[in-house]
Amino acid sequence: MRTPSSIRNYSLRRLGGDISGGVVAALIALPYGLAMASLMGVPPVMGLFTSILTSPVTALLGRNPVLIGGPSTVTAPFVSAAVATYGIGGAAKISIAAAVFMMIFSILRWGRFMSMVPHAVVSGFSCGIGAMMIISQMKSSYIAGHPHGMILAGVAVVVAFGSARFFPKGPAPLAGVAASLLVGMVLGWREREVGAMMLEIPPLAAFSWSAKDVLELAPSAFALALVSTINLLITSRVVEHFRGSHTQLKKADADREIGAYSIANLVAGMFGAPLSVGIPARSLANVRCGATTRISIWVHAGALVLMLTAGSGMLAHIPLASLAGITLWMGMCLLDWSTWKRMAMMRRIDSTAFVITFVSAVAWNAAASVALGCLPYVVHYAWERVSVRTQYATHPPLT
Repeated sequence: MRTPSSIRNYSLRRLGGDISGGVVAALIALPYGLAMASLMGVPPVMGLFTSILTSPVTALLGRNPVLIGGPSTVTAPFVSAAVATYGIGGAAKISIAAAVFMMIFSILRWGRFMSMVPHAVVSGFSCGIGAMMIISQMKSSYIAGHPHGMILAGVAVVVAFGSARFFPKGPAPLAGVAASLLVGMVLGWREREVGAMMLEIPPLAAFSWSAKDVLELAPSAFALALVSTINLLITSRVVEHFRGSHTQLKKADADREIGAYSIANLVAGMFGAPLSVGIPARSLANVRCGATTRISIWVHAGALVLMLTAGSGMLAHIPLASLAGITLWMGMCLLDWSTWKRMAMMRRIDSTAFVITFVSAVAWNAAASVALGCLPYVVHYAWERVSVRTQYATHPPLT
């Protein structure tokens, strides 16, 4: 029996890259996961359990060996709305329902088509989510009308930006939280804290379904699955690019990735953890640190478990205002100022789709923004087809 070449070529150097990448990704995930869970309205620790519960599944079944998942900004509006309507159990309901839709996408082999969503629409959606995050955090009780909270959030934002600027491979969110925590401790400010977090597998989420719930939740769950799938496939594509992979991806790879994350999210949803999708910051940090195999994903989950055991005492004292600051920082990063600067040089259809997606995400509905953003391309395609047929009918080719 022949040994696979990937195992034969594995070395201590590659092991070091996998360990380094997994640990750094976990350091980034720590404040990011806590902030995302708080934004969604679920206990902060659930943002970490999303990664811990889903990583083993995606490492075993996923196509991309260095793609690391977790709760994302693109899923936040859907989960937070479900929690506001159905309570904590709403996170479980919408995550499970969205996971079922993702499984359907995989079975029907729709992944290969969803990965073709125009880049302008994806950029507009990301910018819209970033603006929504900034607006929501500026109105949050941790910052609004609270001078100490505003200062701690500001420290987190400034230090995170500085860390990302001068140490691009470092965990910028962690640096922002650490600086904000230190300032609060030195000045003796008593702010609302994350609170005790125990490394215990959470109990199965307690919720009940009714026919009314299914009908009400289905549209949002479908939209969540659609947006999560598109985000997942695009993130995977970006990670492949940064890995320097020049191999043409198979069409089935997209479907396999969706299937892996659908199973992983079923597991997370049963425990009330938010949906998991590919996270660019963690995945790219993983690659930049030298990770090459699925071992890095296992290391990422193991490092988070270690942090919740060895560092739970320190984590409990993180001010919620610091996490709000990191959420602000993430929102500012998602605004993608480079895209706004290129607006004048973009094709008219691309700039139109970008603006429509952004405005509709902020002012109306995040679920509908992707569909509205794709509408100009559909209209353009239909117009071209009609024009060609009209020209053919008016000036038939000579025979």
